[in-house]
Amino acid sequence: MPKNVLSRAHSRALTKQGKIAIAGVAALGAAAVALSAAPGNTDTVINGAPVADAKVATGTQLKNVKGTVTDQLATESVKLDTFAAQKKAADEAAASKKAADAAAAAKKAAQDRAAQQTASRSTERLDMQPVAAKTYANNLDGWIRQSLDVMKQHNIPGSYSGLHRNIIRESSGNPMAINNWDINAMNGIPSKGLLQVIQPTFNAYHVSGTSWNIYDPVANITAAANYAAHRYGSMDNVNSAY
Repeated sequence: MPKNVLSRAHSRALTKQGKIAIAGVAALGAAAVALSAAPGNTDTVINGAPVADAKVATGTQLKNVKGTVTDQLATESVKLDTFAAQKKAADEAAASKKAADAAAAAKKAAQDRAAQQTASRSTERLDMQPVAAKTYANNLDGWIRQSLDVMKQHNIPGSYSGLHRNIIRESSGNPMAINNWDINAMNGIPSKGLLQVIQPTFNAYHVSGTSWNIYDPVANITAAANYAAHRYGSMDNVNSAY
């Protein structure tokens, strides 16, 4: 083969290899541009780290974030459950106390009603029972004491000693005593009884609740004490004929 023919063949072979080399360089350049344009991959491309590693790192970060949120939600849920349980317990305690207070109030009211009913029955029994009449001895002491009780009911002043002193002086304690010789006797109205009372005075100062018999000891004493109270202030102030 002539030298120039070999030269042309060699030139064509070099030209083909150059085109292949240029095409390879262009492909590499396009890949580099594509990688550099992808978000978050600049460092990976520049540093030469695999893209797959970057994706794995990002997934791990998302997983960690998700785990943290889940933990927080779980914690809040526990807190809410605890609060709800505490509120329920407080409500139940309040309801229990309210029920106990109501029961105590009802019990006290029942006890009060029972006490009132018992007191009412006791009062009724007392009202139904007859009051025993006070008794007095049928003698001078008994007559004076009974007269003093009647005088007290009618607010007539006088004492035991005042009555006794004047009775002894006037009649010596004889309820049937009568004076037939003094001026009253001369006038037809003799003094009679324990305290020697004339009939007009007895009638005027008679005290209700006592006998109208001038010789009745209690009636005589009480009428005379009533007269002395009006004229002298009290039988205690009388020390002589009155």
